[in-house]
Amino acid sequence: MSNTGTATPVQLERKISLLQATAINMIDMVGIGPFVVLSFVATKMNGPWFLYAWVGGALLSFIDAMVWSQLGATYPLAGGSYNFLKAGFGEKWGKLMSFLFVWQTMIQAPLVIASAAIGFAHYAGFIFNMQETVTWFGHALSLDVIIGKLISGCVVVLIVVLLYRKIEAIGKISVLLWMGVLITMAWIIGGGILHGNFAAPIQHINDGLTVNYAFVAALGAAGVKTVYSYLGYYNVCHLGGEIKNPQQNIPRSMFISIGCIAALYLLMNISVASVLPLKQIQQSSFVVSEFVQTIAGKAAATVATGLILWVAFASVFSATLGYSRVPYAAAKDGAFFKVFAKLHPTKNFPHISLLVLGCVAFVFSLLFRLGDVIDAILAMRILIQFIGQSIGLILLVKAKGLKHFSWKMPLYPLPALLAIVMWAFIFYSTGSKMMIGGVTVIVLGIVAYLLKANRNKEWPFN
Repeated sequence: MSNTGTATPVQLERKISLLQATAINMIDMVGIGPFVVLSFVATKMNGPWFLYAWVGGALLSFIDAMVWSQLGATYPLAGGSYNFLKAGFGEKWGKLMSFLFVWQTMIQAPLVIASAAIGFAHYAGFIFNMQETVTWFGHALSLDVIIGKLISGCVVVLIVVLLYRKIEAIGKISVLLWMGVLITMAWIIGGGILHGNFAAPIQHINDGLTVNYAFVAALGAAGVKTVYSYLGYYNVCHLGGEIKNPQQNIPRSMFISIGCIAALYLLMNISVASVLPLKQIQQSSFVVSEFVQTIAGKAAATVATGLILWVAFASVFSATLGYSRVPYAAAKDGAFFKVFAKLHPTKNFPHISLLVLGCVAFVFSLLFRLGDVIDAILAMRILIQFIGQSIGLILLVKAKGLKHFSWKMPLYPLPALLAIVMWAFIFYSTGSKMMIGGVTVIVLGIVAYLLKANRNKEWPFN
Protein backbone atom coordinates (compact mmCIF):
# COMPACT_ATOMS: atom_id res chain seq x y z
CA MET A 1 0.00 0.00 0.00
CA SER A 2 1.40 3.39 -0.89
CA ASN A 3 1.62 6.04 1.76
CA THR A 4 -0.15 9.16 0.54
CA GLY A 5 -0.07 11.02 3.88
CA THR A 6 1.89 14.15 4.63
CA ALA A 7 5.62 13.53 5.22
CA THR A 8 6.83 13.93 8.78
CA PRO A 9 8.83 17.18 9.15
CA VAL A 10 12.54 16.78 9.78
CA GLN A 11 13.29 17.52 13.44
CA LEU A 12 16.40 17.94 15.58
CA GLU A 13 17.25 14.80 17.56
CA ARG A 14 18.47 14.47 21.17
CA LYS A 15 21.74 12.63 20.55
CA ILE A 16 24.35 14.57 22.58
CA SER A 17 25.35 12.97 25.90
CA LEU A 18 26.69 14.68 29.04
CA LEU A 19 30.26 13.74 28.08
CA GLN A 20 29.85 15.10 24.57
CA ALA A 21 28.11 18.28 25.81
CA THR A 22 30.94 18.91 28.29
CA ALA A 23 33.51 18.32 25.56
CA ILE A 24 31.73 20.76 23.23
CA ASN A 25 31.70 23.41 25.99
CA MET A 26 35.33 22.92 26.97
CA ILE A 27 36.80 22.98 23.47
CA ASP A 28 34.84 26.17 22.79
CA MET A 29 36.11 27.73 26.05
CA VAL A 30 39.80 26.90 25.69
CA GLY A 31 40.31 27.69 22.04
CA ILE A 32 43.15 30.04 21.21
CA GLY A 33 42.10 32.59 23.85
CA PRO A 34 44.32 31.67 26.83
CA PHE A 35 47.39 31.33 24.62
CA VAL A 36 47.11 34.66 22.82
CA VAL A 37 45.85 36.83 25.71
CA LEU A 38 48.23 35.53 28.40
CA SER A 39 50.87 38.11 27.51
CA PHE A 40 48.33 40.93 27.31
CA VAL A 41 46.91 40.12 30.75
CA ALA A 42 50.40 40.02 32.28
CA THR A 43 51.25 43.34 30.63
CA LYS A 44 48.05 45.07 31.71
CA MET A 45 48.30 43.90 35.32
CA ASN A 46 52.10 44.46 35.31
CA GLY A 47 52.88 42.27 38.29
CA PRO A 48 52.65 38.72 39.67
CA TRP A 49 49.05 39.44 40.66
CA PHE A 50 47.94 38.98 37.04
CA LEU A 51 46.57 35.61 38.20
CA TYR A 52 43.69 37.50 39.84
CA ALA A 53 42.34 38.41 36.40
CA TRP A 54 41.96 34.70 35.60
CA VAL A 55 40.25 34.06 38.94
CA GLY A 56 37.85 36.94 38.22
CA GLY A 57 36.94 35.50 34.83
CA ALA A 58 36.16 32.14 36.42
CA LEU A 59 34.02 33.76 39.12
CA LEU A 60 31.93 35.71 36.61
CA SER A 61 31.49 32.59 34.45
CA PHE A 62 30.36 30.50 37.42
CA ILE A 63 27.82 33.11 38.58
CA ASP A 64 26.49 33.69 35.07
CA ALA A 65 26.23 29.93 34.47
CA MET A 66 23.56 29.85 37.19
CA VAL A 67 21.42 32.14 35.04
CA TRP A 68 22.03 29.98 31.96
CA SER A 69 21.33 26.78 33.91
CA GLN A 70 17.98 27.95 35.27
CA LEU A 71 16.86 29.05 31.81
CA GLY A 72 18.53 26.28 29.80
CA ALA A 73 17.15 23.43 31.87
CA THR A 74 13.63 24.90 31.67
CA TYR A 75 13.75 25.80 27.95
CA PRO A 76 16.00 23.13 26.35
CA LEU A 77 15.52 24.27 22.77
CA ALA A 78 17.77 25.10 19.85
CA GLY A 79 18.80 28.73 19.92
CA GLY A 80 19.48 29.21 23.63
CA SER A 81 19.31 32.92 24.39
CA TYR A 82 16.75 33.53 21.65
CA ASN A 83 14.22 31.45 23.59
CA PHE A 84 15.32 32.79 26.99
CA LEU A 85 14.87 36.44 26.02
CA LYS A 86 11.52 35.79 24.36
CA ALA A 87 10.23 34.02 27.47
CA GLY A 88 11.73 36.46 29.97
CA PHE A 89 10.49 39.70 28.43
CA GLY A 90 7.03 38.44 27.55
CA GLU A 91 4.86 38.42 24.46
CA LYS A 92 5.57 42.01 23.40
CA TRP A 93 9.04 43.08 24.51
CA GLY A 94 10.25 39.50 24.14
CA LYS A 95 9.80 39.81 20.38
CA LEU A 96 12.11 42.83 20.29
CA MET A 97 14.75 41.38 22.63
CA SER A 98 14.90 38.00 20.90
CA PHE A 99 15.11 39.72 17.50
CA LEU A 100 17.99 41.89 18.75
CA PHE A 101 19.83 38.79 19.93
CA VAL A 102 19.53 37.14 16.51
CA TRP A 103 20.46 40.46 14.85
CA GLN A 104 23.63 40.61 16.92
CA THR A 105 24.35 36.93 16.41
CA MET A 106 24.52 37.38 12.65
CA ILE A 107 27.43 39.78 13.31
CA GLN A 108 29.09 38.63 16.53
CA ALA A 109 28.88 34.87 15.88
CA PRO A 110 31.03 35.19 12.75
CA LEU A 111 33.33 37.47 14.80
CA VAL A 112 33.71 34.69 17.41
CA ILE A 113 34.47 32.15 14.70
CA ALA A 114 36.86 34.56 12.98
CA SER A 115 38.66 35.36 16.27
CA ALA A 116 39.52 31.69 16.77
CA ALA A 117 40.63 31.37 13.14
CA ILE A 118 42.77 34.52 13.37
CA GLY A 119 44.28 33.29 16.62
CA PHE A 120 45.04 29.98 14.92
CA ALA A 121 46.87 31.82 12.14
CA HIS A 122 48.70 33.99 14.70
CA TYR A 123 50.19 31.01 16.52
CA ALA A 124 50.96 29.28 13.24
CA GLY A 125 53.40 32.18 12.74
CA PHE A 126 55.75 30.44 15.19
CA ILE A 127 56.13 27.68 12.59
CA PHE A 128 55.76 29.71 9.37
CA ASN A 129 58.05 32.60 10.28
CA MET A 130 58.69 34.43 6.99
CA GLN A 131 59.93 38.00 7.05
CA GLU A 132 60.01 38.65 3.30
CA THR A 133 57.66 41.24 1.80
CA VAL A 134 55.79 41.35 -1.49
CA THR A 135 54.12 44.22 -3.33
CA TRP A 136 50.32 44.05 -3.67
CA PHE A 137 48.61 46.88 -5.59
CA GLY A 138 51.43 49.22 -4.65
CA HIS A 139 51.49 48.22 -0.96
CA ALA A 140 54.30 46.27 0.72
CA LEU A 141 52.90 43.29 2.62
CA SER A 142 54.74 40.83 4.83
CA LEU A 143 54.44 37.20 3.81
CA ASP A 144 53.56 36.51 7.45
CA VAL A 145 50.41 38.58 6.98
CA ILE A 146 49.48 36.96 3.68
CA ILE A 147 50.04 33.43 4.94
CA GLY A 148 48.15 34.25 8.13
CA LYS A 149 45.10 35.42 6.18
CA LEU A 150 45.20 32.33 3.97
CA ILE A 151 45.44 30.06 7.00
CA SER A 152 42.58 31.75 8.90
CA GLY A 153 40.30 31.59 5.85
CA CYS A 154 41.11 27.93 5.23
CA VAL A 155 40.35 27.09 8.88
CA VAL A 156 36.82 28.49 8.55
CA VAL A 157 36.22 26.55 5.33
CA LEU A 158 37.46 23.28 6.82
CA ILE A 159 35.26 23.75 9.91
CA VAL A 160 32.14 24.15 7.77
CA VAL A 161 33.05 20.99 5.87
CA LEU A 162 33.48 19.01 9.11
CA LEU A 163 30.19 20.28 10.54
CA TYR A 164 28.25 19.36 7.43
CA ARG A 165 27.10 16.03 8.91
CA LYS A 166 24.78 14.38 11.45
CA ILE A 167 24.92 15.52 15.08
CA GLU A 168 25.94 12.13 16.52
CA ALA A 169 29.05 12.14 14.32
CA ILE A 170 29.79 15.70 15.48
CA GLY A 171 29.54 14.58 19.12
CA LYS A 172 32.22 11.94 18.48
CA ILE A 173 34.48 14.45 16.69
CA SER A 174 34.07 16.83 19.66
CA VAL A 175 35.32 14.20 22.11
CA LEU A 176 38.35 13.53 19.88
CA LEU A 177 39.19 17.25 19.71
CA TRP A 178 38.64 17.52 23.48
CA MET A 179 41.33 14.87 24.06
CA GLY A 180 43.78 17.09 22.18
CA VAL A 181 42.86 20.01 24.46
CA LEU A 182 43.54 17.96 27.60
CA ILE A 183 46.85 16.61 26.25
CA THR A 184 48.05 20.12 25.39
CA MET A 185 47.17 21.58 28.79
CA ALA A 186 48.67 18.59 30.61
CA TRP A 187 51.98 19.05 28.77
CA ILE A 188 52.16 22.76 29.61
CA ILE A 189 51.27 22.23 33.28
CA GLY A 190 53.58 19.23 33.61
CA GLY A 191 56.47 21.21 32.09
CA GLY A 192 56.21 23.83 34.83
CA ILE A 193 56.01 21.23 37.57
CA LEU A 194 59.10 19.37 36.30
CA HIS A 195 61.28 22.27 35.17
CA GLY A 196 60.15 25.39 37.05
CA ASN A 197 59.64 26.69 40.56
CA PHE A 198 55.94 25.90 40.51
CA ALA A 199 55.14 27.34 43.93
CA ALA A 200 56.85 30.70 43.33
CA PRO A 201 54.05 32.49 41.37
CA ILE A 202 51.57 31.69 44.14
CA GLN A 203 53.95 32.61 46.97
CA HIS A 204 54.67 36.00 45.39
CA ILE A 205 51.20 36.74 44.00
CA ASN A 206 50.71 39.73 46.35
CA ASP A 207 54.23 41.19 46.10
CA GLY A 208 53.89 44.95 45.58
CA LEU A 209 50.11 44.74 45.28
CA THR A 210 48.11 47.86 46.13
CA VAL A 211 44.35 47.70 45.73
CA ASN A 212 43.43 51.12 44.34
CA TYR A 213 41.70 52.65 41.32
CA ALA A 214 44.63 51.81 39.02
CA PHE A 215 44.48 48.14 40.06
CA VAL A 216 40.71 47.97 39.54
CA ALA A 217 41.00 49.63 36.11
CA ALA A 218 43.78 47.23 35.09
CA LEU A 219 41.73 44.30 36.39
CA GLY A 220 38.81 45.41 34.23
CA ALA A 221 40.92 45.77 31.07
CA ALA A 222 42.61 42.41 31.68
CA GLY A 223 39.24 40.91 32.61
CA VAL A 224 37.89 41.66 29.14
CA LYS A 225 40.50 39.28 27.74
CA THR A 226 40.21 36.58 30.43
CA VAL A 227 36.40 36.58 30.21
CA TYR A 228 36.76 36.10 26.45
CA SER A 229 38.84 33.02 27.21
CA TYR A 230 36.04 31.57 29.34
CA LEU A 231 33.23 32.26 26.85
CA GLY A 232 31.58 29.09 25.61
CA TYR A 233 30.50 27.51 28.90
CA TYR A 234 26.90 28.07 27.72
CA ASN A 235 27.33 26.57 24.24
CA VAL A 236 25.28 23.57 25.35
CA CYS A 237 22.24 25.89 25.66
CA HIS A 238 22.35 26.75 21.97
CA LEU A 239 22.17 23.00 21.29
CA GLY A 240 19.36 22.51 23.83
CA GLY A 241 17.15 20.68 21.33
CA GLU A 242 19.84 18.04 20.78
CA ILE A 243 20.90 17.31 24.40
CA LYS A 244 19.89 14.08 26.13
CA ASN A 245 18.18 14.54 29.53
CA PRO A 246 18.59 18.35 29.26
CA GLN A 247 17.13 19.21 32.69
CA GLN A 248 20.16 17.60 34.32
CA ASN A 249 22.85 17.55 31.63
CA ILE A 250 22.68 21.23 30.64
CA PRO A 251 23.53 22.59 34.14
CA ARG A 252 26.00 19.78 34.86
CA SER A 253 27.94 20.26 31.64
CA MET A 254 28.32 24.00 32.30
CA PHE A 255 29.56 23.75 35.89
CA ILE A 256 31.89 20.84 35.08
CA SER A 257 33.29 22.80 32.14
CA ILE A 258 33.90 25.99 34.13
CA GLY A 259 35.50 24.15 37.07
CA CYS A 260 37.85 22.14 34.87
CA ILE A 261 38.80 25.06 32.61
CA ALA A 262 39.40 27.44 35.53
CA ALA A 263 41.77 24.92 37.10
CA LEU A 264 43.57 24.36 33.79
CA TYR A 265 43.94 28.11 33.10
CA LEU A 266 45.33 28.86 36.55
CA LEU A 267 47.74 25.93 36.46
CA MET A 268 48.87 26.87 32.93
CA ASN A 269 49.58 30.48 33.93
CA ILE A 270 51.40 29.37 37.08
CA SER A 271 53.41 26.88 35.03
CA VAL A 272 54.50 29.50 32.47
CA ALA A 273 55.32 32.06 35.20
CA SER A 274 57.37 29.46 37.09
CA VAL A 275 59.78 29.17 34.12
CA LEU A 276 59.73 32.48 32.21
CA PRO A 277 60.40 35.90 33.79
CA LEU A 278 57.53 38.38 33.78
CA LYS A 279 59.21 40.65 31.20
CA GLN A 280 59.51 37.82 28.69
CA ILE A 281 55.89 36.83 29.23
CA GLN A 282 54.78 40.41 28.60
CA GLN A 283 56.82 40.84 25.42
CA SER A 284 56.27 37.44 23.80
CA SER A 285 53.99 36.88 20.80
CA PHE A 286 54.11 33.09 21.25
CA VAL A 287 54.54 32.80 25.01
CA VAL A 288 53.53 29.14 25.39
CA SER A 289 55.69 28.05 22.46
CA GLU A 290 58.64 29.96 23.95
CA PHE A 291 57.90 28.34 27.32
CA VAL A 292 58.16 24.86 25.80
CA GLN A 293 61.27 25.86 23.82
CA THR A 294 62.93 26.97 27.07
CA ILE A 295 62.34 23.67 28.84
CA ALA A 296 62.56 21.20 25.93
CA GLY A 297 64.07 22.83 22.82
CA LYS A 298 62.92 24.04 19.42
CA ALA A 299 61.58 20.72 18.11
CA ALA A 300 59.37 20.23 21.17
CA ALA A 301 58.15 23.84 20.86
CA THR A 302 57.09 23.15 17.28
CA VAL A 303 55.14 20.08 18.40
CA ALA A 304 53.54 22.09 21.23
CA THR A 305 52.56 24.80 18.75
CA GLY A 306 50.92 22.12 16.63
CA LEU A 307 48.87 21.03 19.66
CA ILE A 308 47.89 24.64 20.36
CA LEU A 309 46.67 24.87 16.77
CA TRP A 310 44.67 21.68 17.40
CA VAL A 311 43.04 23.40 20.39
CA ALA A 312 42.27 26.55 18.38
CA PHE A 313 40.75 24.46 15.60
CA ALA A 314 38.57 22.63 18.13
CA SER A 315 37.31 25.98 19.43
CA VAL A 316 36.22 27.16 15.98
CA PHE A 317 34.48 23.81 15.50
CA SER A 318 32.48 24.09 18.74
CA ALA A 319 31.58 27.78 18.38
CA THR A 320 30.36 27.36 14.81
CA LEU A 321 28.28 24.34 15.80
CA GLY A 322 26.47 26.21 18.58
CA TYR A 323 25.83 29.47 16.76
CA SER A 324 24.50 27.78 13.63
CA ARG A 325 21.42 26.80 15.69
CA VAL A 326 20.46 30.38 16.63
CA PRO A 327 19.21 31.74 13.27
CA TYR A 328 17.53 28.35 12.72
CA ALA A 329 15.58 28.63 15.98
CA ALA A 330 14.47 32.20 15.23
CA ALA A 331 13.45 31.38 11.65
CA LYS A 332 11.51 28.31 12.77
CA ASP A 333 9.67 30.55 15.22
CA GLY A 334 8.76 32.97 12.41
CA ALA A 335 10.97 35.78 13.75
CA PHE A 336 13.72 35.59 11.11
CA PHE A 337 14.13 34.81 7.41
CA LYS A 338 12.34 31.53 6.59
CA VAL A 339 15.25 30.09 4.63
CA PHE A 340 17.23 29.68 7.87
CA ALA A 341 14.57 27.28 9.22
CA LYS A 342 15.50 24.59 6.71
CA LEU A 343 17.14 21.38 7.94
CA HIS A 344 19.27 19.20 5.70
CA PRO A 345 16.90 16.55 4.26
CA THR A 346 19.06 13.57 5.25
CA LYS A 347 21.52 14.81 7.90
CA ASN A 348 19.00 16.75 10.04
CA PHE A 349 20.98 19.92 10.78
CA PRO A 350 20.42 23.62 9.86
CA HIS A 351 22.68 23.69 6.83
CA ILE A 352 21.61 27.11 5.49
CA SER A 353 22.41 28.76 8.82
CA LEU A 354 25.78 26.99 8.97
CA LEU A 355 26.74 28.04 5.44
CA VAL A 356 25.75 31.70 5.88
CA LEU A 357 27.59 32.12 9.20
CA GLY A 358 30.60 30.33 7.75
CA CYS A 359 30.73 32.65 4.74
CA VAL A 360 30.51 35.81 6.89
CA ALA A 361 33.16 34.43 9.27
CA PHE A 362 35.42 33.72 6.30
CA VAL A 363 35.23 37.38 5.24
CA PHE A 364 35.81 38.62 8.81
CA SER A 365 38.84 36.36 9.21
CA LEU A 366 40.46 38.12 6.26
CA LEU A 367 39.64 41.67 7.35
CA PHE A 368 40.16 42.10 11.10
CA ARG A 369 42.85 41.92 13.80
CA LEU A 370 42.51 39.66 16.82
CA GLY A 371 42.63 42.29 19.61
CA ASP A 372 39.88 44.43 18.07
CA VAL A 373 37.73 41.38 17.41
CA ILE A 374 37.90 40.23 21.06
CA ASP A 375 36.80 43.62 22.41
CA ALA A 376 34.05 43.94 19.81
CA ILE A 377 32.66 40.49 20.64
CA LEU A 378 32.14 41.36 24.29
CA ALA A 379 30.92 44.93 23.75
CA MET A 380 28.34 43.72 21.26
CA ARG A 381 26.97 40.85 23.37
CA ILE A 382 26.91 42.07 26.96
CA LEU A 383 23.89 44.39 26.98
CA ILE A 384 21.40 42.12 25.20
CA GLN A 385 22.63 38.59 25.77
CA PHE A 386 24.20 38.63 29.24
CA ILE A 387 22.67 41.57 31.12
CA GLY A 388 19.38 41.29 29.22
CA GLN A 389 19.17 37.58 29.94
CA SER A 390 19.66 38.07 33.69
CA ILE A 391 16.99 40.77 33.77
CA GLY A 392 14.71 38.51 31.73
CA LEU A 393 15.14 35.71 34.27
CA ILE A 394 14.14 38.01 37.12
CA LEU A 395 11.05 39.13 35.19
CA LEU A 396 10.18 35.53 34.39
CA VAL A 397 10.42 34.45 38.03
CA LYS A 398 8.18 37.36 39.00
CA ALA A 399 5.61 36.30 36.41
CA LYS A 400 5.65 32.52 36.87
CA GLY A 401 7.30 31.81 40.23
CA LEU A 402 10.29 29.61 41.04
CA LYS A 403 8.24 26.41 40.76
CA HIS A 404 8.11 26.97 37.00
CA PHE A 405 11.82 26.16 36.61
CA SER A 406 13.37 22.71 36.20
CA TRP A 407 16.61 23.87 37.86
CA LYS A 408 16.87 26.65 40.46
CA MET A 409 19.96 28.66 41.36
CA PRO A 410 20.90 28.84 45.06
CA LEU A 411 20.33 32.15 46.86
CA TYR A 412 18.10 33.53 44.10
CA PRO A 413 18.13 36.39 43.02
CA LEU A 414 21.64 37.20 44.29
CA PRO A 415 23.59 35.41 41.51
CA ALA A 416 21.47 37.10 38.81
CA LEU A 417 22.02 40.54 40.35
CA LEU A 418 25.78 39.92 40.73
CA ALA A 419 25.96 38.83 37.10
CA ILE A 420 24.35 42.10 35.98
CA VAL A 421 26.81 44.21 38.00
CA MET A 422 29.88 42.24 36.89
CA TRP A 423 28.89 42.27 33.21
CA ALA A 424 28.28 46.02 33.41
CA PHE A 425 31.84 46.43 34.74
CA ILE A 426 33.26 44.35 31.87
CA PHE A 427 31.23 46.36 29.34
CA TYR A 428 32.63 49.62 30.75
CA SER A 429 36.14 48.15 30.62
CA THR A 430 35.93 47.53 26.86
CA GLY A 431 36.39 51.29 26.40
CA SER A 432 34.28 54.11 25.01
CA LYS A 433 34.85 53.21 21.35
CA MET A 434 33.63 49.65 21.80
CA MET A 435 30.73 50.69 24.05
CA ILE A 436 29.53 53.14 21.40
CA GLY A 437 29.88 50.42 18.77
CA GLY A 438 27.86 47.97 20.87
CA VAL A 439 25.06 50.48 21.45
CA THR A 440 25.06 51.43 17.75
CA VAL A 441 24.47 47.82 16.74
CA ILE A 442 21.52 47.67 19.15
CA VAL A 443 20.03 50.91 17.77
CA LEU A 444 20.34 49.63 14.20
CA GLY A 445 18.73 46.38 15.32
CA ILE A 446 15.79 48.29 16.83
CA VAL A 447 15.32 50.17 13.56
CA ALA A 448 15.41 46.89 11.62
CA TYR A 449 12.87 45.33 13.99
CA LEU A 450 10.49 48.31 13.68
CA LEU A 451 10.68 48.15 9.90
CA LYS A 452 9.97 44.43 9.98
CA ALA A 453 7.15 44.82 12.54
CA ASN A 454 5.52 47.61 10.56
CA ARG A 455 5.59 45.57 7.37
CA ASN A 456 4.12 42.49 9.09
CA LYS A 457 1.72 44.50 11.31
CA GLU A 458 3.29 43.06 14.47
CA TRP A 459 3.79 44.68 17.88
CA PRO A 460 3.96 47.67 18.35
CA PHE A 461 2.07 48.32 15.09
CA ASN A 462 -0.81 45.88 15.53
